[in-house]
Amino acid sequence: MNKISIGQYLPFNTFIHRLDPRVKIIGIFAYIITIFFVDDFITFIPFALLVFVMLYVAKIPIKSVFKSLRPLLFIIIITAIINLFTTPGNTILSIGSLSISDEGLYKTLFTVLRLVLIIVSTSVLTYTTSPMELTDGLEKIFSPLKKFGFPAGELAMMISISLRFIPTLFDEANKIKMAQMARGADFESGNIFNRAVAMVPLLVPLFINSFKRSDELATAMEARLYRIGEERTKLNEIFMGKKDYLTLFIFIGFCVLVITKHYLW
Repeated sequence: MNKISIGQYLPFNTFIHRLDPRVKIIGIFAYIITIFFVDDFITFIPFALLVFVMLYVAKIPIKSVFKSLRPLLFIIIITAIINLFTTPGNTILSIGSLSISDEGLYKTLFTVLRLVLIIVSTSVLTYTTSPMELTDGLEKIFSPLKKFGFPAGELAMMISISLRFIPTLFDEANKIKMAQMARGADFESGNIFNRAVAMVPLLVPLFINSFKRSDELATAMEARLYRIGEERTKLNEIFMGKKDYLTLFIFIGFCVLVITKHYLW
């Protein structure tokens, strides 16, 4: 639990940190969509290079990248196993009734690489953008939809609060776990079923504390005159400068080039 990195922010003063949050949100969103148009390993090279350049420029430590992959490692492994044994093709290895084909191996490597790039690119967004900046950026992006009754401000606030409290909840769960282990609770021994049952005493106080924390947050927001649907003023307004437009143009141009290659070449 103490290795969860989702929702954490690294407050460095780099070029990527200083970019407008709308540029980073739209750019990463376009990156994730475009990566599904990649149909060969050669095209993955510029995608991987782009991610490594972002990590280098943002000064994000490699250990933080591994921390962002660790929570989803189980999903990656399950996805790889399913693709490996269920994809038909020329059999290269048989294990009992299961077989691995050359097409299955190719598809597995392809899928795993795609998932890793998506996770790492998303981590760049959360590591370089504070929850408040994410809220402002999402609200600005969705603001044209307000004319159609879309609750842009409320949705942005919900996403921001969710990202903000993910590390807090994991930290609180870890504290409860350590306190119960000091009282003799055992969360490590036994099979998976026994360990899952042992987690129940941890979940009950965690949910109670979560409801209490959410009630305190709602009271604090009301005390500061937060009202749903009302226009809110901001201490620091966000503005897009030349470097923001140029960065967004390069990102979108890169994505359009990859999609064009997919359909024309």
